[in-house]
Amino acid sequence: MDKTKIINGKMVSELIKVKITKQILKIKAKKQRVPALTIIQIGNNKASTTYIKNKKIACEKVGVTCNVLNYPDSIAESALIKIINDLNNNSNIDAILVQLPLPRHINSEKIINTITTKKDVDGFTPEILGNLMLGHYNLLPGTPKGIIALLKHYQIQLAGQHVVIIGRSNIVGKPLANLLINASATVTVCHSQTKNLSVFTKQADILISAVGKAKFVTAEMIKENAIVVDVGINRDENNNLCGDVDFNNVLSKVKMITPVPGGVGPITIAALLENILYLYQLNQETCFVLW
Repeated sequence: MDKTKIINGKMVSELIKVKITKQILKIKAKKQRVPALTIIQIGNNKASTTYIKNKKIACEKVGVTCNVLNYPDSIAESALIKIINDLNNNSNIDAILVQLPLPRHINSEKIINTITTKKDVDGFTPEILGNLMLGHYNLLPGTPKGIIALLKHYQIQLAGQHVVIIGRSNIVGKPLANLLINASATVTVCHSQTKNLSVFTKQADILISAVGKAKFVTAEMIKENAIVVDVGINRDENNNLCGDVDFNNVLSKVKMITPVPGGVGPITIAALLENILYLYQLNQETCFVLW
């Protein structure tokens, strides 16, 4: 494998975690309460349990308090709303994360909108997404924020580049498209209804896939020396972890690429940690400089 082609999300995330750890050590030295995150999990979705475990480990490593609240998938929507409102009013909780997906009888949008903006660590509430579109970046959704951080670290130019995103979710595709537009990239967003998808993907200077299908993007779909960012986390035919991109198939053709695992996943968690610290600063009315 040509390591010069690898966009190492794990390495970049560790650099961010070191800076966050230093800030929290300063907080501890002043005998102040450390940042606190509460994660709410409904049901026992295996993937969700793994994601939560990774977030909790990352929090504990840097010194963030992480409390996980587990509820059965039979919980009433009204009961969940009350739990979130109690957390909204708890001054010792800086950040709230409701792990998606939620059971069908619960309106995910309604639940997300119940989280106060000042504790919305995922950055999914309408106020935060609206500010993102306007270019106000106090807090950003984790995955788009992490992707921009990766591109910035590797000094990958965005202005004037044609970026093609596969996927239009509110979590990745839409906010990421706005961030890239604000960075002066030319952005095309493709989705399940896009006809002749490869016509668009072959034009991409930077291709970002967030479609959730194992090895969906092949070498025939990209142009020579494209930069590829793989957001997908899937299982292949042998039950091995893989992304949306057929990594081995495209590696010789790309200029740079994020691996799965070790690419977008770690940097998303690092971005989440940054958001927790930012929300803590709001709660404490203090200001620590991260960079």
